[in-house]
Amino acid sequence: MSGPTLLAVAHGSGYPGATETVTALVRQVERLAPVLDIQLAFVEYAEPTLADALNAAGPDLVIVPLLLSTGYHLTTDIAGAATAVDTAITAIGTGPRVAGPLGPDPLLVTALTGRLAEAGVPAGTPVVLAAAGSSDPEAAAQVTAQADLLADALGVPVAASFAAAGRPTVAEAVAGLRTRTGGPVAVASYLLAPGQFYDRLGQSGADWVTAPLGAHPAVAALVIDRYRTHRAPAARAA
Repeated sequence: MSGPTLLAVAHGSGYPGATETVTALVRQVERLAPVLDIQLAFVEYAEPTLADALNAAGPDLVIVPLLLSTGYHLTTDIAGAATAVDTAITAIGTGPRVAGPLGPDPLLVTALTGRLAEAGVPAGTPVVLAAAGSSDPEAAAQVTAQADLLADALGVPVAASFAAAGRPTVAEAVAGLRTRTGGPVAVASYLLAPGQFYDRLGQSGADWVTAPLGAHPAVAALVIDRYRTHRAPAARAA
């Protein structure tokens, strides 16, 4: 083991295949960085829970949320749990460091374009980037920023959309791009794992829907990058 523990924290889901997909992502991280001590936890619906993982891992760790944008689970559930651990430390030890969301990031462009290619989407096809959505305005801004990065890379119109909270919906964005361009439209799934939000993408009217980002090597590399950025202990006030 080298350095603090990397605790990857996913949302969690009771949907078949979701936990397996997240576990596969963590295994991919392990293959890319075998010297690291890597653990996995879930905010809800699956085990180990975040609380149990924090208790088992000890205070010297970096929490990397497996979340593509900010929101309640990151700012309240994960950050709050990390703060509780940090507050309990009274000796010289360091507390958990919490990385930000995975997106927006150029490595996600690599993963998204990879999934588009796997789905057989022809070059030049307009794309709808389909995120889960959040009531947090910052989350919507982050999704839009990722859509802009993807548009720059592909050289085609890319519209941000949301499967749950937020507008436009995925179906609205697909219809809008089809009207605007007069041709077929692809949906790029901006989700890590299958679930009810992913199932909705197939009802959007798109000509292609990509697979979730899952264990794509670029996503795994991004998890490692977030860890490396935050592994140094923060300076404590005297």
